[in-house]
Amino acid sequence: MQEITMFYLDDCGYCHKAHRALEELYEKNPEYRKIPITKIEESRQPDVADRYDYWAVPTFFVGDRKVFEAHIGMSYEAIYEKVQEALDQALQ
Repeated sequence: MQEITMFYLDDCGYCHKAHRALEELYEKNPEYRKIPITKIEESRQPDVADRYDYWAVPTFFVGDRKVFEAHIGMSYEAIYEKVQEALDQALQ
């Protein structure tokens, strides 16, 4: 199992969707709750955020590999799918 690092902003609508997807996925598969996730609010921890290569939030890294970075226009369903893929990769 690998750790996930999630970058987000408190006032980001896409980030709220990613948090909601995480909660729904935890209910769907309790194994996901075992994955260590470090959540970093980038405006509060810019020194940490600056060490990673990404442009938009939410962004998920599994280990040191970026596996999901949101883009404008993403639907909730697309975000849910990408969050689930990140969780599945972390479980491997």
